[in-house]
Amino acid sequence: MAHGAHRSPLLPPRPDLALARDCEQCLGWGTVVTRDGRHELCHSCQPGAAGGPSGSPRP
Repeated sequence: MAHGAHRSPLLPPRPDLALARDCEQCLGWGTVVTRDGRHELCHSCQPGAAGGPSGSPRP
């Protein structure tokens, strides 16, 4: 039986695709899916992600 995506009151993260272009961790998407099924910014290429490259966090 197929199930659709769960509804969430939170908007998905908005990655900077220019930074994600050559990232091997997220394959250029700028986001990763956690084991809980949530989308998060890639920690390898996005400055707003915890543990990512240095830079100012995004609002």
